[in-house]
Parts: sequence; C-alpha cells; structure tokens
Amino acid sequence: MSGYVGILVSDPWLQNQFTQVELRSLKVHFMSMRRETGRLTLKELASKMSRLKVVGENLTEEERASLIQDLYQNLDDEVDFEFFLKVYLKLQTHASARTGSGGKSNSSAFLKAATTTLLHTISESEKASYVAHINNYLADDNFLKKYLPVDPSTNDLFEIAKDGVLLCKLINVAVPGTIDERAINTKRVLNPWERNENHTLCLNSAKAIGCTVVNIGTQDFIEGRRHLVLGMISQIIKIQLLADLNLKKTPQLVELVDNSEDVEELMSLPPEKILLRWMNFQLKKVGYKKVVTNFSSDIKDGWAYSHLLNVLAPEHSNPSTLSVKDSLERARLVLEHADRMGCKRYLTAKDIVEGSPNLNLAFVAHIFQHRNGLSTQTEQISILDTLPDDIQISREERSFRFWINNLGNTSYIDNVFEDLRNGWILLETLDKVSPGIVNWKVANKPPIKLPFRKVENCNQVVKIGKQLKFSLVNIAGHDIVQGSKKLILAYLWQLMRYNMLQLLKNLRLHSHGKEIVDADILVWANTLVSNSRCQSRMGSFKDKRLSDGIFFLELLSAVQPRAVNWRLVTKGVTDDEKHMNATYIISIARKLGCSIFLLPEDITEVNQKMILTLTASIMYWCLKHPVEEKLSGISDSESGSQVDTTSNSTVDDSASESSIEDSSSI
Repeated sequence: MSGYVGILVSDPWLQNQFTQVELRSLKVHFMSMRRETGRLTLKELASKMSRLKVVGENLTEEERASLIQDLYQNLDDEVDFEFFLKVYLKLQTHASARTGSGGKSNSSAFLKAATTTLLHTISESEKASYVAHINNYLADDNFLKKYLPVDPSTNDLFEIAKDGVLLCKLINVAVPGTIDERAINTKRVLNPWERNENHTLCLNSAKAIGCTVVNIGTQDFIEGRRHLVLGMISQIIKIQLLADLNLKKTPQLVELVDNSEDVEELMSLPPEKILLRWMNFQLKKVGYKKVVTNFSSDIKDGWAYSHLLNVLAPEHSNPSTLSVKDSLERARLVLEHADRMGCKRYLTAKDIVEGSPNLNLAFVAHIFQHRNGLSTQTEQISILDTLPDDIQISREERSFRFWINNLGNTSYIDNVFEDLRNGWILLETLDKVSPGIVNWKVANKPPIKLPFRKVENCNQVVKIGKQLKFSLVNIAGHDIVQGSKKLILAYLWQLMRYNMLQLLKNLRLHSHGKEIVDADILVWANTLVSNSRCQSRMGSFKDKRLSDGIFFLELLSAVQPRAVNWRLVTKGVTDDEKHMNATYIISIARKLGCSIFLLPEDITEVNQKMILTLTASIMYWCLKHPVEEKLSGISDSESGSQVDTTSNSTVDDSASESSIEDSSSI
C-alpha cells in the first residue's frame, strides 16, 4: 500500500483544503473504493461514500445521489483522486450543516466523531467539559498540578498537551496501570525527541485501551491540532466513564435481564447500548412510554432526564421540572437536580436542548456511576454463575478487537464474536493485511438480512484463509456466522500472525523473498541479546523463564541502548516484581513505537501467542530503524530526571505510518 501513499494532489487549491494526514486517509478510502471494481464512476460514489464518516453519516445515499446528479451531467465519467476530493468537498458542505443537529445518530459517535471526521471545527462546550474533567481528575498529579486548573476559555489545553505528559496521565486515569509512569519523560523542558517519545507512547497505549487512532500521528499533537487532540481526549474520557458498564465491574446489571440467555446477549452489547438499556429500564418504572434510542434527539426535550432523575433520586426532585413548558428551562431544572445528587454536569442546559451526543452520553454515564438504582439481590446475580468465565478467551478477544479497530475499517467493532459474524469486517481486514486478495464482486455489504448472504461472506473468509495457508481444519463459513468463539479466535490469531510475518518479510530485504517463520524471530531475539553480552536466553515463546521480564528488558536495551533505565528494573523474583517489570516492558516497547495489545499478565503468565507478537513487534521496529538512526535520537536528558530516556525522532512522526503501514502491525 505504501506505493501510492506519497502520491497526493498537484492542485494547490486542493492542497490548501486538507492536511497531509487527511489526504492520506482519503487516498486510502479512494483506492479501496476503486479496487473493488477496477474503476470508479460518479454514479458509484453515492453508495461508496457511505464509508466516509462526515458525508456517510450525515447524508443518506439518496441525498448523496441527488446532490451529485445536480452537480454533474455525465454520471458515467470516471473519477480520479482529485475529482473525488472535489466531489467530497461539495458533499461535505451539505453534511457539515447537519453535524450535531439531527444528523444520523450512531451509538459510536462519541468514539469516532472528533478523531476521524475531516471537519476542523471543535465544540467549545465539549472542550469546556473535558477541561473540567481533566482539572478534576488530574489536579493532584505531582507533575501536572503546576499547570492546572486549565482555563476552558483559552487554548491552554492544547499547549499543555504538546509534551504528551497530560495525555499519558489521562490514559492512566481512564484505565489505571496502562502506562508505567516510569517510562514517561517528565522533565520540565523536553527536547523534540522526548516529546515525540511521549506521544508515541500515548498513541500506542491509546490503541491498547480501545481508542481508534488511525488518522492521528505524533506530529498532530506536537503541533497542537485542536480537533485531533480534543478527539483523543474525548475517546479516553469516554472509556473511563463507560468502564463500569459491564457485568464484571457491575454485576447488578443482571437485573436488566430475565435469564441466562439474555445475560449472554447483554454481555455482547457495547457499553453505550447497555447504558441506553439501563436508562430505559429505569424509565419504565415510572411508566415513561417513549423508548430512548440515542443520546441526542430522544433526550433533547429534557423529559427523559426529568423522569430518570426522579426515579434515581426522588428526594431531590423539583415538581416544577415536569410542569414547565419550555425545554431550556426544563433542562436547567434537570441539571439543578443532578447538582443536588452530587453529579458532575459535563454539559449545559443548551447542550441538552441542542442534543449534543458526546456530552449527553458523558452525563448519563456519570449519573450511572454515581447512582445506578440497581439492586444487589444475590438471587439475580447468581445467574452469572451459570455463564462461562474464560479469562484467556476474554483477553484474546480484547487484543484482536483493538487490533482490528486500528486497521481503519469502515465500522468499529465492540465484540469480535458478534460483530464479525456477517463476514464483512473480516473481509475488510483481510484486504488491509493482503491488499487485493478479496473478491469484492461476490461480497455482500451490510446491512445483510438474508442469513445465506452472511455465510457467503464467511465462506470467502475461510477460502482466503486456506489460500494464505492457515490451519483451518473443520472450520467453515457457518461457524463464523454462528459466533463460534474458539474458531473465530483461532482464525484471528493466524491472521494477525500472517500480517506480522509479512511485515517482517517486507522489511528484511536480505531475506531475498524467503518466508519469515516463528523460528527466525526466536533466533533474531536470542542473537541480539547474546551480542549485547547478556546472559538471558529464550528457549521458546512459552519458556517459563520469560515470566520475570529480564530477557525482554535486555532485548529492548539491545535494540535501543538507552531505552531501559536499569535502576528501575526489579529482580523479577516475586509476583509483584514480575508484574512491575512486565508493565515497564510494555510501556518501553510502546514508547519506541511498537504497536502491541498485550497485558502485563500475558508476560508474567507467558502467553505463547502474545509473547510472539511482542518479540515480533520489537523486531519489526528494530529492522525499520537503522543503527545510526537510533543513535541520532539519543536525548540529552538532564541528570536527575525521572527516567534516563532514549528518544527517536522518526518513530510515527506522521499519521501516514499510523493509518497505513503501522495500523497493520502487531
């Protein structure tokens, strides 16, 4: 794919309409559209542009077709990239008017809107809300407290975010322990390489907690691109606010269902859907007739909020809330009710009336965290005892889900066992991993109503897997359609591994086309550690000696001599020491630029699959950066800094790597 990424546009006017990051993203979409049929005409654009977030989500296919027909006479004209951009800009003008005001609702809008749209506007209300969140949760941080509180009326947030520390700390608030803070560069004044390292660590860690960052590079943060910084912050905060919306964290959610079959269905829902289900469950108690299906138009009149808060906190209710005629006044009374409950606002009365989906979702999620109104009856929670609790399956599902979401597919997935069953996302993933391998002429695009169409897609998935020499004994298309967990995980592991080995093969030019296999990765790692005069050795990817983390710390030190501060490394004898080393390994690898999705437990328990991906990712980074390039990035860290750091000024310095090449990495 990298062959066409550098070819952007020659028209100066078009160059001024987009950043290079956006042009690369649109180029990928354009090539994907054209690849399906070999050519692209104006007539086909109306349907194919559904993949573009702004135009696709805010204009229906009929509206796009009508606009294109009004603008151009000959719909059979073939479209090149520059023509495609001009059509996109004209449609975007119409779509922009609908953004945030009655456009197509989407349960994942909070996740995608700010980071993947091509609009450069930001919401001042959202900025103020996120600033308040940061001021609240990071006020006591030893490093950041000198910069906080941030004034939401200024652009100070984007200036503070330029060194990467704020975003790294915010990730740890959302998912504690994601980043080992020993790996963050926290000098008072950071040089460019150290800032780049922090942002690389931030981006790779954000991927690992479920953020989608395919169109974001470290340079975007360093330059303080407001819409991208705010988009990343919104994703991180959303993950924090929705963290309790699952049965493991809040088993009382089982009250929303009647039997174990319904519990399994509930477990497969994304957090936003569970939040809506909880809201409707509470509203049903007071006979509220309308079903709330989104966090925008369905609650902008304030009625649902009024009833919800009366159910959860009747002692703080105000009778006037249900009697006032004006929606803005009702929204104001709702927020006063929430204040009396002790809930943070996250939004204004105007935001409720205007139906801001991001801020309304944040507000409802905070209400749930503060007071969910669910019982703790043990007889209901006992239903959970009948459900399988396979920790290993759960971990692997998480790793594969985050990997797929960061490939830049057209849809975000919340559960691999449910969201891959129609085969479409699997076909898109295969096309990302091996461009041109999918026969799109016989693929069925969602929504797919007929079951046999899903089977057709999944049959092609299995056929391609066999073509790629996957081990697929007793796996057929209908197994994927039926959501067979073990078979789906087996397929995804082989797909990730294939992607990993191909990337290594492409980089290892001296292989002369020779296939890279697991044994090559093992030999490479052992040779590098041995050459650095270290004594550790990896017998295999399931060698139990790896649990102390020492081998990987020596490997990271071998590929980047100052990457590891050995004063912070433990002996790895006790379980706590092993865990500390494991978290440090993961953060150092991500700081270098490795895109990995494993957990510390995968190292301490020596999960063979994840150990292989970690080793291969380090190898990929090492082969990609020549020795002289690594040495040129060594920072001039001040003595007494928190961590002796080595920085590289070239890792992920543009979103082209993030969105095209590295998005396919481990």
